[in-house]
Amino acid sequence: MRSVDVHRSAALALGAPLPPVIVPLLESVGCVLAEEVTAAWPLPSFDNTSMDGYAVRAGDLAGASESTPVTLRVIDDVAAGHLPSRAVEPGCAVRIMTGARMPQGADAVVPVEWTDAGTDVVSSARGPELGAHVRLRGEDVREGDALIPAGTVVTSRQIALLAAAGRGEVSVHPRPRVAVLSTGDELVEPGQPLDEGRIADSNSFMLMAAVLEAGGVPHRAGPVPDDEDALRIALEREAARSDLIISTGGVSMGAYDTVKAVLSQTGSVDFVKVAMQPGMPQGLGRVGSVPIITLPGNPVSAYVSFEIFVRPLIRRLRGCAWVDRARVDAVCGRAFTSPAGKTQFARVTIEADDRGVIAFPEGAQGSHILGGLARAHALAVIPPEVTRVDEGDPRGLIDLSPDD
Repeated sequence: MRSVDVHRSAALALGAPLPPVIVPLLESVGCVLAEEVTAAWPLPSFDNTSMDGYAVRAGDLAGASESTPVTLRVIDDVAAGHLPSRAVEPGCAVRIMTGARMPQGADAVVPVEWTDAGTDVVSSARGPELGAHVRLRGEDVREGDALIPAGTVVTSRQIALLAAAGRGEVSVHPRPRVAVLSTGDELVEPGQPLDEGRIADSNSFMLMAAVLEAGGVPHRAGPVPDDEDALRIALEREAARSDLIISTGGVSMGAYDTVKAVLSQTGSVDFVKVAMQPGMPQGLGRVGSVPIITLPGNPVSAYVSFEIFVRPLIRRLRGCAWVDRARVDAVCGRAFTSPAGKTQFARVTIEADDRGVIAFPEGAQGSHILGGLARAHALAVIPPEVTRVDEGDPRGLIDLSPDD
């Protein structure tokens, strides 16, 4: 029987970051930068005001007070996007709006709130410090500065910086196209009536959502009936248009496990037992040159297997610097048992008290219990040599919270 770590390493070895492509800026959201991005120009690109007010020489207002306000002549009016027409001379001011270029001669801005808001002359009872309310050219970013390193996932925050620094397109690793293939004569579309002995195809929808959350681009292939010819056709079709194929079901020892029957004939997919609960029957390899990971059909087994083996591979294909979810240290809030010789991934809910993070096993841990899976916040990782977890025992958790 294969260990979890060995199988995880085999899954990760199936892929490498997808070749970079150049995309328009907004199409890069959710992708990983394949290049270090540098600034095409400084930020700000010119000296400008951070306030609506008056551009002045700070020395002209050095003695301003409530009892002795200073009055200056207003010689120009500058809105954002327009250029000053005159330099500020002693005893003068230029009315200026937020973001507008500072006129020559001015070295500070008096906020309009400090003044009588005059248009021909303006009086202020307060004087600004030298450089007050002025954004200097290049104070944020200098031309040629490294802005964002390769390997960064592009979010709205990076988009703002990229756009401001003059980048209309960037080089990224594309999000991998992932085919989700469910198999079985028993499957019907969610929302359709269930005939006796049939079940809704929840796995493919769960895995589609999981692929999206991992940053992939899923498409659903199936459900495919338990027919070897139909499955071969589906696999060939998906291999021609996907970067990764995930199948669910048909990998155990049953007489109608068509996934195992078809892929075993190719010689490029290994079917193994992994020492884990849930999710013991696993398979991985390639269809042609395209990686495939075959997951068990029980829904909780399929989900946990996705988290441990598939999600890291999707993140590797994306070019992510980190492929694993965040880990959380916790203590157990209620005792439970674990099978000998297997790594258990127990579904737990978490709370916080004066001891820190407390993990509680979420009901029955059967591989079909979707209610507990939906309520779970994390997976508690119980090593193979541990058969009982007592209240208060420390545990490492895989945090299932949404991330990038």
